[in-house]
Amino acid sequence: MTAGPPSRYASGERAGVATGISQRSRGVAFGLAVVGGVFGLHRFYVGRAHSGVWMCLTLGGLGIWYLYDVVVIAAGEFHDADGCRVARWEVADWSGGPAPSERRVDDLEGRMQALESQVSELAERLDFAERLLAQARERSALPKG
Repeated sequence: MTAGPPSRYASGERAGVATGISQRSRGVAFGLAVVGGVFGLHRFYVGRAHSGVWMCLTLGGLGIWYLYDVVVIAAGEFHDADGCRVARWEVADWSGGPAPSERRVDDLEGRMQALESQVSELAERLDFAERLLAQARERSALPKG
């Protein structure tokens, strides 16, 4: 898995969809709404590009749509493109799955098990090759006839 927000089109079900809470940060969305809300930056951030374009063209609905979105984001009722609430303030505050350090440990454990199985398979192949070589040596050492 790559660092950063997952793509909306990634295969499989995202963790946020199952809980109804978006993986997007409410703090980032609020900051974008305050700074560039009339241009719909917060809507582009949460994946609602269509309404972001309309917001940009109308300059935030002449300011009314912009103010509405700022209030809705601050209240925690703003939704992303998947229909999940943008509720958590901090980016690192996501509790929908294991912590990044736990994911790294699990990933390392999986890699170590795969490496262990590969080494054991190589050991078996080496043992088999040594037995074949020993048999070939015995055949050539035995007298014919």
